[in-house]
Amino acid sequence: MKKISLLGLMILVLTLCTFEVIQARNSPRTRESFNEGWKFVKYFNAFTETIEFDREPEGLHLPSANDNDWRTIDLPHDWAIEGPFSDTLENNTGLLPWKGIGWYRKHFTVNKADDGKRIYIDFDGAMAYSEVWLNGIYVGGWPYGYTSFRLDLTPYINIGKENLIAVRLNTKIWDSRWYPGAGLYRNVWLVKTSSVHISHNGVFCTTPEIKNERGILSVSAEVESHLKQPVNITIKAAVYKLNKKGEASAEPVAESVTATATLPASADHKFRLDIPVKDPVLWDIENPELYKVAVTLLQDTIITDIYETNFGFRTLSFTPRDGFYLNGKRVEVMGVCNHHDLGALGAAFNTRAAERQLEILKEMGCNAIRTSHNPPAPELLDLCDKLGFLVQVEAFDTWKTPKKRNDYNKLFYAWHNEDLRAMVRRDRNHPSVFMWSTGNEVNDQNNPALSESLRAIVKSEDVTRLVTVGCNWDESGTNGFQKTLDVFGINYRLHRYDAFFTLKDNDNLPFHSSESASTVSSRGEYFFPVAEGDLNKNLPGKGIFQISSYDLAYPAWASTADQQWEMQEKYPGVFGEFVWTGFDYIGEPTPYGGDLTGLRPGTRRYEIAKELLDKQNVTEVPSRSSYFGILDLAGFKKDRFYLYQSKWRPDLPMAHILPHWNWPERNGLVTSVHVYTSGDEAELFLNGKSLGKKKKGQYEYRLRWDEVVYQPGELRVIAYKNGAKWAEDVMKTTGRPAQISASSDRSVIKPDGSDLAFITIRIEDKDKWLVPRSINLVNFTIDGPGKIVAVDNGDATSHDPFQASYRKAYNGLCLVIVKADKGATGSFTVKAQSKGLKGSAVTINIE
Repeated sequence: MKKISLLGLMILVLTLCTFEVIQARNSPRTRESFNEGWKFVKYFNAFTETIEFDREPEGLHLPSANDNDWRTIDLPHDWAIEGPFSDTLENNTGLLPWKGIGWYRKHFTVNKADDGKRIYIDFDGAMAYSEVWLNGIYVGGWPYGYTSFRLDLTPYINIGKENLIAVRLNTKIWDSRWYPGAGLYRNVWLVKTSSVHISHNGVFCTTPEIKNERGILSVSAEVESHLKQPVNITIKAAVYKLNKKGEASAEPVAESVTATATLPASADHKFRLDIPVKDPVLWDIENPELYKVAVTLLQDTIITDIYETNFGFRTLSFTPRDGFYLNGKRVEVMGVCNHHDLGALGAAFNTRAAERQLEILKEMGCNAIRTSHNPPAPELLDLCDKLGFLVQVEAFDTWKTPKKRNDYNKLFYAWHNEDLRAMVRRDRNHPSVFMWSTGNEVNDQNNPALSESLRAIVKSEDVTRLVTVGCNWDESGTNGFQKTLDVFGINYRLHRYDAFFTLKDNDNLPFHSSESASTVSSRGEYFFPVAEGDLNKNLPGKGIFQISSYDLAYPAWASTADQQWEMQEKYPGVFGEFVWTGFDYIGEPTPYGGDLTGLRPGTRRYEIAKELLDKQNVTEVPSRSSYFGILDLAGFKKDRFYLYQSKWRPDLPMAHILPHWNWPERNGLVTSVHVYTSGDEAELFLNGKSLGKKKKGQYEYRLRWDEVVYQPGELRVIAYKNGAKWAEDVMKTTGRPAQISASSDRSVIKPDGSDLAFITIRIEDKDKWLVPRSINLVNFTIDGPGKIVAVDNGDATSHDPFQASYRKAYNGLCLVIVKADKGATGSFTVKAQSKGLKGSAVTINIE
């Protein structure tokens, strides 16, 4: 698509559809979960000067190899999340043993009824450098652990007999700046088709026309034949409306005409079907309405394939100075960046865990996700389609110039074309996906030709979306690099906004903050005096590896949310932001990513890290997860959640006081109080006495009472909007811990082996107030057909295992994640107990 129109307006009008194939009734195509019953073993190939141990033996790909002593596991599986944490490992990747060599083997049988079919295996992701064998014969592999890929098993399969598939993964030769996980950490599928079928990710849906009374759905379908003789084929498509439960209408709302072709032996062919759809209902972030298209393929008069995908009608428009428009309505992009791990579950993908994260973000007012810095699990995009999120799908953290020795730079020349095409072809039809990003803070921002070549690859697969890069060089918006992008993305660099917007060459280039703020905090921690600014200049003190939750501290390159919003108001051409980050993630515990592992003495990074260690009077930093999140690793809300909610949901009456009010050591001392509210002014009371009313001024997004003298009791705030009472909040000095409160995010779950319930544990006083600073050890037991999957508390310095039946509370909270036994019925009860406290229990029903 051309970047410049007469009005400097970029408009994308398209319909998008998901590529998760739903098995259609009477379809020869099947897609079966291949997750159960794998055998697993890992090796580290470690050695010392005198002895070599844990060495990988030869021949593990052969059917004759003995795997009886290997662990039996189900996928998705992250071999590193079980730990243990170790101070000898790099804390920038979570102090976890993710580096090594892992083998997965699965014995399976293909029925004789499948003779003559094509048999494929689909990996949604395999970390990393995968190699796959079937019955001892090498089939193929894919090195980039975030790419979904398909392998053809047909030539090597034994019909009606046992087969052995073996997968080798090698993370020893992969480097990462964050915790990547390891293993077959996403879903795996066995796909069976006829010899004449629709190609993998071979359906592409667009809408060249959308009007109130009619939309045109244009379906491009690629067909392939594996027969040794010519065949006559016919193709047609039908469109169905989906309800809120995802169920299709009984009758199609539109149908295509049929198209025919004669395919030569072992050939492929591309069809285009244009389908008028009456009164299309648009997909948007408030009402994410979805349709389904079913593409039917016939060989002569016999159905050989039915391929069904979801899609949604909507239009996108990016303007250079007037923001972003969805379906003709201006929408501020209020997004977050997220890494792919799911906290205590590690990198192993779980649909319910991802859905919970999105639900919490939605409550905050978030409407967009940036998949930092890699293609996501496909189910995440399905969820975003369903829940109404915009998504910027990102490909790489590195191009040809490395950030770490063995990062993607080692793969770039041989694989970037394949990885980009695989990403776009898989995800190009999701209505949630509204932008592509080819890279993040790449060290090639002086190479516009390289950037343009990547953009061209994307455009060859999808001309309907714009391409961006998250740039962090001062000159990237003015040195010509920006001309290779459809949308300019800047990471932080608030001081460069003016240079970008005053350069005439950028007059027609849309602009967004692809990575913003990077404020850091620890939930429930507050340090005095209250300091604002660069973290390295005001660390909390020796031996303290937490960050104050006043939300005023940030690394040298970053800012507060307040500073970011001020710039967005000053430059209305900024169509939105992606905050770093929505959730804390494993690894990269800035500013405490200070261990010396892997750093070369004499370099600047080494000296900065050593200075930090010297200041703390330690040789190693215990932190194993980040502090950037608006929510902590367990998914508990930090104070910052309410700051963003106050800005992103201005019509929601809310007010939030910080800090907590348990400060016996601060009697008579000044203790700053902040209030986050969607109101425009508020009055603060301490023990019933007014401390004054304050009103937000221009570029003010919080209210501050910085001269409050602490005395125990009750803080109360009354917020106002346009002169009327709007919202209240109360913070009290609590009593001692007296009881546990347990509550589940859901009371009913499925017994499918993967559905989860997240149970929040609160340490409360006798009046049911959360007790700040409480760190009671909580033990968990289950009565009935259920299992504990993981535990957490959001403390970035904890080295307790995630797989356990106990957890200390961190500032009053901890989490236990549970599931039902597969195939179970009835219910199970989770009990939480702690010495000296009244226990609690919650019952989960199985449906």
